[in-house]
Amino acid sequence: MAQSLDDILAGDSELPLGGDLKRVVENWLDHIVIERGQSAATRDAYARDARQFLAFLKSHLGHPPCLADLERLDARTLRAFLANRRKAGLTSRSLARSLSALRTFFRWLEREDTLQNLAILQVAAPKIPYSIPKPLTVEGAASLIERDVGEETEWIAARDTAVLLLLYGAGLRISEALSLTPKTAPINGRDIMHITGKGGKERLVPALAVVSQAISAYMRLCPYPLDADFPLFRGARGGPLSPRLIQLAMEKLRQTLGLPDTATPHALRHSFATHLLSAGADLRQIQELLGHASLSTTQVYTEVNRDRLLAVYDQAHPRAARR
Repeated sequence: MAQSLDDILAGDSELPLGGDLKRVVENWLDHIVIERGQSAATRDAYARDARQFLAFLKSHLGHPPCLADLERLDARTLRAFLANRRKAGLTSRSLARSLSALRTFFRWLEREDTLQNLAILQVAAPKIPYSIPKPLTVEGAASLIERDVGEETEWIAARDTAVLLLLYGAGLRISEALSLTPKTAPINGRDIMHITGKGGKERLVPALAVVSQAISAYMRLCPYPLDADFPLFRGARGGPLSPRLIQLAMEKLRQTLGLPDTATPHALRHSFATHLLSAGADLRQIQELLGHASLSTTQVYTEVNRDRLLAVYDQAHPRAARR
């Protein structure tokens, strides 16, 4: 469920807004979901960006911001906001996302004939360093799934194994795995999952038998009733499982198994794509399985798998040197 603006702003009790600005921001957030079809998670992310920006403006201006302040805003103030967030530890990627959210907001204000301010266009987005996915080796991924659970509670160990298998065995994002319910999970003969990913994009993802078996094992052991339409994976107290708990579980496993710091839950999704490509899967098929809107996003995995591509070239090209 999407948070209200009041919930988002609750983190700063000293941030009152003029009624005009609060109403406008709420309308913008509703527009993101209702008219643009974005998810509740995207709405909440935009709301947090708005909160951080408005909190900075209040401190910078010395009074609660209003629409007139936004209309008078200059590029220097916007750059000061980004510099402030940089000092708070934000990466270039996070800063670029925050600036993108603000540009979306100001474009919407102009389309709604609320105000026009082109200063936002004078601010360049931070350069994002080029990076490629860092997958685990096949052996490293297998060690996570086949680990010795040690002193872990049996049902929690089964739960974590099922979630990790959904990331590595089906290439799901952690949010997608945790959104499954008993009604949508690949159990009871269902071997296809209907997944709604970023931007509301839907895709069909097949589930390996080992994934279905792991989910069924977890469900048998879970001490809480699993309602058909309630999140499948539960925390220790019975509520929906937090992604942070899976991240913490991965941190412990990295130490136990001697895996690199890059071994994160999302790295399992990278591993899924890279290992499929290594086994000869078509890039278009991997794109569909991952739910990427553009093939260019999927093509980054060819950088990871350069050695295999060179080997294919050596074997297939008539002018290649034979080894």
